[in-house]
Amino acid sequence: MTEKIAVDDLTEAQAKAELARLVVELKLADASYYRDDDPHLTDAEYDALRQRNSAIETRFPALKRKDSPSDRVGGSLADGFKKAQHLKPMLSLDNAFTSEDVRDFGDRIRRFLGIGAEQELALTSEPKIDGLSLSLTYRNGALVSATTRGDGQQGEDVTENARTIGEIPQQLSGDGWPDEIEIRGEVYIDTQDFLALNHREAEAGRKTFANPRNAAAGGLRQLDVSITKSRRLKFFAYAWGDVSSDFATTQTEAIAFFKAWGFKTNPYFQRHLRTDDLLLAYQALTEQRASLGYDIDGVVYKVDRLDWQQRLGQVSRFPRWAIAHKFPAEKAQTRLEAIDIQVGRTGTLTPVARLLPVSVGGVVVSNATVHNEDEIARLDLRVGDSVEIQRAGDVIPQIVRVVDPERENRSPSYQMPKNCPECGAPAEREIDEKGEEDVRRRCTGGLSCPAQIIEKLKHFVSRKALDIDGLGGRQIELFFDKGVVTAPQHIFQLSQRIAGTGLPALSRWDGFGATSEAKLLGAIEAHRAVPFARFLNGLGIRHVGETTSQLLARTFLSWSAFWETVIAAAEHAETEQEAYLLSIDGIGQTAVNSLTGFARQAHNREMLDALLSELQIIDAEAPSMGSVVAGKTVVFTGALETLTRDEAKARAAALGAKVAGSVSSKTDIVVAGAGAGSKLKKAEQLGLTIMTEAEWIEYIAAG
Repeated sequence: MTEKIAVDDLTEAQAKAELARLVVELKLADASYYRDDDPHLTDAEYDALRQRNSAIETRFPALKRKDSPSDRVGGSLADGFKKAQHLKPMLSLDNAFTSEDVRDFGDRIRRFLGIGAEQELALTSEPKIDGLSLSLTYRNGALVSATTRGDGQQGEDVTENARTIGEIPQQLSGDGWPDEIEIRGEVYIDTQDFLALNHREAEAGRKTFANPRNAAAGGLRQLDVSITKSRRLKFFAYAWGDVSSDFATTQTEAIAFFKAWGFKTNPYFQRHLRTDDLLLAYQALTEQRASLGYDIDGVVYKVDRLDWQQRLGQVSRFPRWAIAHKFPAEKAQTRLEAIDIQVGRTGTLTPVARLLPVSVGGVVVSNATVHNEDEIARLDLRVGDSVEIQRAGDVIPQIVRVVDPERENRSPSYQMPKNCPECGAPAEREIDEKGEEDVRRRCTGGLSCPAQIIEKLKHFVSRKALDIDGLGGRQIELFFDKGVVTAPQHIFQLSQRIAGTGLPALSRWDGFGATSEAKLLGAIEAHRAVPFARFLNGLGIRHVGETTSQLLARTFLSWSAFWETVIAAAEHAETEQEAYLLSIDGIGQTAVNSLTGFARQAHNREMLDALLSELQIIDAEAPSMGSVVAGKTVVFTGALETLTRDEAKARAAALGAKVAGSVSSKTDIVVAGAGAGSKLKKAEQLGLTIMTEAEWIEYIAAG
């Protein structure tokens, strides 16, 4: 294979074939990094491919392709955003990997400018932030647009998303700014916010992010602006593009202006007079890297004088006056001693690699998350293997490869457990609407699984489920820890359960009294009659949330009719009952699979029998099909003033409308309250009927 042949040993035919392979590899890598925010190569692997491509082109210049990666910046653009042209291209940077590369950079500049060793050559250094490049256009000091790098010539218009970032000024401070200027910098997420985000994603049963760069890039490029705001993104300003008038004579002066105008600039920006001082700054940042609180993957050096930057110009995709000194990946080798399974609070089974402890970048690592069984298979991980690990983004230890895959007497291939190690219930990989298998394996035990029960119980009593006054998450945790409430039916047996465990009456517990005990027990008694939709939502069956529960309640009206249909569909595949469930508009195969999967488990049916002996499920009311909104799909967005969001949804559903959470071509009416954002914009683009809250209330009252 040509990729294994040294560049100096390639024939012309082999070099041509290798360039063709590299262009495909690098296009795929660019798309996954820039467009999908989900890189499948490490930085080191990507840089090695680019270096090989460049070396072959240098040796065989006549073979350079028209689509050469050497001439390309960034990747293709994602769907969903308007395209915006950069007034001045956003270039990438050439890389330096050794001290000699950095010294060569300084020598090249002197040769190009024709200046001798005795003349001062001022250079700047600053951390290379590992985030997403962004260009901000200001006109008369006001932010008018924000555009991602894209392919370097045009990017995605993410203006509304950028406005949610507190470190991006909406109006420039001070004075001295040009009438129009493109301020450029990097959007990133700091380490603590990244860890908190991944914790929230894991708790919600969603895929976690491999590194902060993915989280930042994915956060900025969200069609729902509220998601961008929730990511707590930050911004460092460090460059500029098109400008209506000159405003500085040096890079150092320009950065000082940025700070005066209200931008956050990197505190490690420095000016140097010797190339060796650049290397000292690099060494210092290497040592401080783990404690910065945000990800960097190198140090950027630039010529300080702007007139010299202009003279130096650029070559293909790089400026001649700047270079990025990349950090080597922090790696180490150790032994894989075991693969354990952790069951998350949403039932996801996550394999954890237990390692012989080893120091990586000054941090002792003894385990690493390997995400899922597909990742284990891809790496072919087996207990006893010698493995290479690295700290991705200085945060998450990850296994890069098996060092000794050819060794004799390797352990058998790892097999993911098919049953939950916590409760013994089947652990399954769901099939989505497209027939594709989820990468995650989940416990089907639900309310019967010790790893999930606390979160399931909290959901069961939450506001959109049973909504028992005085019984929230804190109380559930207390009762669970005491062994009093370990299943939902225990809530309605609270006094008996407390007495049965030998504990004193609730009124004698710390934080309770006779009055609070009476109120709580009274609230529980008042909720022995539960509306169909709230009860179904409270069970916490995956893919059967509030909206789906309401839809099923309106369709079946009675719990018994619904549950008999689900049981029949569960016991016999491809039955008339399953077909009926699938025929309900808004109910897909994924939801049906979740319902039937839940019903097949004996422990779930036993729990339901016990629960139904304690409470009564109130039939749903038949929707008013004579209303003007019967059968129409309605979306509520923004802040409503007269109605609460829940009240508005309930009233619409009672009138026979279908309430959706997102806008599409199938939406009939969008009710827009104050502060409506991306959903309102999409509705306008699609030409949908848009109403204010007052117009909506008048509309449904009239019909």
